[in-house]
Amino acid sequence: MKIIKNKNKFSIQKSDLSTKKMIIRTLQVCFVFFIGISSYAQEKNWTLRECVEYALENNISIKQSALDLETTKIDKLDAIGNFLPSLNASASNSWSSGLANDPQTGTNSIQTFRSSSYGASTGITIFDGLSNLRQLQRAKLNILLSKYNLGKSKDDIALFVANSYLQVLLNKESLKVIQKQHEITLEQQQRTQDLVEAGVLPQGDLLEIEATSADELTRIVQAENAVQISLISLAQTLLIKDYEKFNIAEQEYLVPNADILDKPIDEIRSRAREARYEVQIAEQSKLIAEKDVEIAKAGYYPTLTGSFGVSTFETDAERLIGVDTSGNPIIGNPSPVFDQFSDNYSLNYGVSLSVPIFNGFSVKNAVKRSKINVKRTEFQLEQAELDLDSNVYQAYLDAKGAAEAFEAAQVSVKAQERAYEYAKDRYDVGLTNAFDFNQSKFRLENAQSQEVQNKFDYIFKLKVLELYFGIKVADIKL
Repeated sequence: MKIIKNKNKFSIQKSDLSTKKMIIRTLQVCFVFFIGISSYAQEKNWTLRECVEYALENNISIKQSALDLETTKIDKLDAIGNFLPSLNASASNSWSSGLANDPQTGTNSIQTFRSSSYGASTGITIFDGLSNLRQLQRAKLNILLSKYNLGKSKDDIALFVANSYLQVLLNKESLKVIQKQHEITLEQQQRTQDLVEAGVLPQGDLLEIEATSADELTRIVQAENAVQISLISLAQTLLIKDYEKFNIAEQEYLVPNADILDKPIDEIRSRAREARYEVQIAEQSKLIAEKDVEIAKAGYYPTLTGSFGVSTFETDAERLIGVDTSGNPIIGNPSPVFDQFSDNYSLNYGVSLSVPIFNGFSVKNAVKRSKINVKRTEFQLEQAELDLDSNVYQAYLDAKGAAEAFEAAQVSVKAQERAYEYAKDRYDVGLTNAFDFNQSKFRLENAQSQEVQNKFDYIFKLKVLELYFGIKVADIKL
């Protein structure tokens, strides 16, 4: 670097150099900051509520159910349109050459001319055996049925997501149990090695613990794979393709309040019949089938329709003005167009009555088929109620059984912890060998794993019972 003797100039160059360093340092800090923000955004940890809400917005089955609902709304508009009069307009323009009928005189003559006609007509159904009214009522029932189907799809997907989410939690907790036991094993391995080197314990005890450590490492790898597989399964359910960066939120999941188990089973069953979509769908299907019978019976009644129309025409054909004294026709130019519209103006209106007398048993058979379908929907409703009662009782017994299993697992863990501490104390003073000590630790690990499994099984079955009680999956707290 060139040194400038002038003091002021030198200080200016030195200041410029410091400024450049400060700018570079600031850019480096900003770069690291933005990289950190980007990494944080990419490594989003999903909560259960976020997973459920995302699935409800993006699941294909739910989107298809939503499209079915939109279709039923269009069907309702069709039914409303049947009450409205139809309105049609027509226009035509043609040329005639040679012997043709003159539209003004109605006589045939040899000439070439152009003519155009215009018209409008409307028609309305006055009476059709109340078929249009029944169709509108059926469309409204069908909209409600589609809403129930959409609600059921959402509940099914939300429950499936919750189950997949809890499976990830179970696998993560199981991994933590094995990792914690492996840490204990490593501590005991170091202690055993010191005692072996001191001549207090035989070499076989160290080999036994080393084998246990190797086995735990294998199970840790298997548990890690189980976590990744369950995360991928959950991501696929949510239609998320970035499997590597997908993860769920790490938080403590306590066993929720189980007040619902204190409620009478009849109360839960009654609430389930009011809240669950299965019975509502079956009831709505029965109402639609009954409405189909009424629609089919409308075919027995006459149909009365009204119509009204207006038309006019114009032509450029020469018109007959009169005859001269010799009896020859006097031909004149065509009348002005708007005068022709006024002169050729005509109206037509009337009513039409159609009375069914014989139609090859089509109406009668349609009524019979509709009545059979009513019977079928009645059986489906009865079966839906029986299935719901059975499912509620099963869910109630499953939740109670899971609660008892979880309590038993907690008692087992406490007992195995005491047994492990006792075995550890005996091993430390040389009163038991490494094999017996490892067996005690293995039993403790199994008890802890079983407790974790029973815990999340109990949580899920409790949530299923709450779902039957009318609590929506989105409102379920873990």
